[in-house]
Amino acid sequence: MNGPEIHLEVAPELRLFVAHHRRGGRTAVTTDGSSTLGHVVESLGVPLTEAGQLLVDGRPVPFSHIPAAGEVVDVHAVQRPQQVPGAPLRFLLDVHLGTLARRLRLLGVDAAYEYEDIGDPALATRSARERRVLLSRDRGLLHRREIWAGAYVYSDRPEEQLRDVLGRFAPELHPWSRCTACNGRLAAADKDSVGTRLESGTQRSYDVFAQCTECERVYWRGAHHARLEAIVTEAVRDFGGSPAARQDRSGG
Repeated sequence: MNGPEIHLEVAPELRLFVAHHRRGGRTAVTTDGSSTLGHVVESLGVPLTEAGQLLVDGRPVPFSHIPAAGEVVDVHAVQRPQQVPGAPLRFLLDVHLGTLARRLRLLGVDAAYEYEDIGDPALATRSARERRVLLSRDRGLLHRREIWAGAYVYSDRPEEQLRDVLGRFAPELHPWSRCTACNGRLAAADKDSVGTRLESGTQRSYDVFAQCTECERVYWRGAHHARLEAIVTEAVRDFGGSPAARQDRSGG
């Protein structure tokens, strides 16, 4: 580019997206004189899903602002908790986030997940069609214009990924209400009605069951329940359940 020069700084949370020489603070950026500030920020590597308020000489401007020579630009990170237009809040996760998808479902969060790599265009299209927030660690995917809403998952550790998403979007939590395999709703099931799906040892040892209303998978409090219960307990403690449950804990 060969046009007006501006001076730009990104928030510390966003510095992983930009070149190393731009991570220390404010740097000069030469623009073409016609591109929007949003385009300039994105061209530096920051997905617009991660950019929050843009300040020019200390005043807020929209992404459509055309930078002028000498302007000082500050790019803030998205404010948390992030408000997503429309309802209900639903997610779509790419093929690399299977564990995160299952943990969100464990907490009753609507989390669609592709078990196969269907490609970036198809993911972006589904995000728009179903109005789902697309979660990914693929920066290129989050640059696609078709997506309805998106978010970069900053960690590669499932425990941190879950805390990141819950802290950023504050979804309502309804633990044990979704199938971790297909995202369908769970319903209480009588032992006799699911008996043909159970091994004899399970039938003898357990009496309380739930079944997915879509894929018909059966659930009970088996050997892994303590580990799953720990995940649920921590999430509800730190990020709340339903609005009513949050209000009860706060004494409101």
